[in-house]
Amino acid sequence: MLSYQHGYHAGNQADVLKHAILHAVLMAKAEANAPLLYVETHAARGFYDLEGAQSKKTAEAERGVLAMPKAKQAPSALQPWLRHVQSKGPGSYPGSPALATQLLGDAARIVLFELHPAEHKALSQALRKDQRVQIRKEDGYRGALRLQPRRGEHMLIMLDPSYETDADMDALANWVPRAMRKWPKAEFLIWLPLFADGREEEFGAFLSSLDEGFVAGSRWDRQSEDPSALEGSAMIGLRIGGAAARKSFAISAELDKLWRT
Repeated sequence: MLSYQHGYHAGNQADVLKHAILHAVLMAKAEANAPLLYVETHAARGFYDLEGAQSKKTAEAERGVLAMPKAKQAPSALQPWLRHVQSKGPGSYPGSPALATQLLGDAARIVLFELHPAEHKALSQALRKDQRVQIRKEDGYRGALRLQPRRGEHMLIMLDPSYETDADMDALANWVPRAMRKWPKAEFLIWLPLFADGREEEFGAFLSSLDEGFVAGSRWDRQSEDPSALEGSAMIGLRIGGAAARKSFAISAELDKLWRT
């Protein structure tokens, strides 16, 4: 949806889970140091000012990343990501495209799709000097399906749509099986909001059943009685196992404890 701008929500509780798990998965890829094609279908602007007007308007980051302890005092599973983001400061909070460029090595190709004009412009300006990165102003689902990993190249796709309407869920549910058939060895990371009314439960169960992998989530006490309010979030990792999956489970368990204290 072209009305959605993530700056109002950057660094919130849902972002903490998403980015901490993405950090763990990307670190595993970086340590492997193998050729990688990393793709995001809904990239947004990449970097966020948590002291800026959009963030201050909602104050969501104040209940999320800004409420987190210092890295050395945090639970061990959260320390790697916290060290990284806290070293950048609140004026340059790294979203998922930023994490990819900051963590992945020279063997990576990074393709980012973003349709929103303002978000695309900000992302293009922020990453204009990175030769590994292609930024495309087009529908991420259609554009990504035209990609193909090179010989010997692994592929990781990050999916983080806005979920503003039921149509967003339908589009993702239709796209993921198609993409999995096209790229039988690709890995997928899917962020999933957990709504108060549970509208995502059947959808999430469908996605997680498509292949082996992991589902890691955390919940918090919601701030609103609105049935569309978020009370948690999850990450689905399809075809992702091993150390990355174990770290993802540990991250979600520690966040569950933090949000409920």
